[in-house]
Amino acid sequence: MKIYQRFKALIFWIEFIFSIIFLCIAFLLIQSQDKIWKLRKSWAKLQKYIINYKIQTQGTLNSKTNLLLINHQSLLDIVALEDLCPKNISWIAKKELGELPVFKTLIKKPKIICIDRSPKGLVKLLKEAKERLKENRILAIFPEGTRSKTQKLLKFKIGAKILSEKLNLNVQPVVIVDSAKILDTQRFSANSGILKIIFLDLVDTSKEDWLEQTRKKMQEILDKERLQA
Repeated sequence: MKIYQRFKALIFWIEFIFSIIFLCIAFLLIQSQDKIWKLRKSWAKLQKYIINYKIQTQGTLNSKTNLLLINHQSLLDIVALEDLCPKNISWIAKKELGELPVFKTLIKKPKIICIDRSPKGLVKLLKEAKERLKENRILAIFPEGTRSKTQKLLKFKIGAKILSEKLNLNVQPVVIVDSAKILDTQRFSANSGILKIIFLDLVDTSKEDWLEQTRKKMQEILDKERLQA
């Protein structure tokens, strides 16, 4: 079975690399953000076909939401949300991604926001986030800052709270259940399966400790889902 999984992962990565090259070329030729978004969604649906997984949702995206708070375990988290979300997502990513040659085009053209944790970077983040909201886009952030390698969520970074408070955002948490079991880039494995994505209610951000309480709630849901699996 492990040989099959590795072979499947190899097929995926070959396709993934070539599809990323295609996206870079297409992005350079396309100016319309709407067309770029539709191309991203088509790309995400293709990845779902190649990996052969299905998405099961619980809850729905609130029409008032303008900031998604998502736990992170796998590249599949991005792929699945790109496929599923009915609005153009502006991801908030680490600035290091924007410095990689290939990813420069993939980040710059769809207007993905790169985080620089310096004071000057925070001003830039708020400015760019405000611009994306004016374009009727939805912001999405992985508050852990990186992928969790265990079954426990990492401590949430303060960036989501700053964005919410400064821009008066409606925050909706999203729990993705064990996406690394389907696509694990570190172990180089890919599996068919069902990816469960749970949309929680909007967060009451008037409470001072809302970010930590949201992390605890997301962890509780993950633990419950794992027990039922």
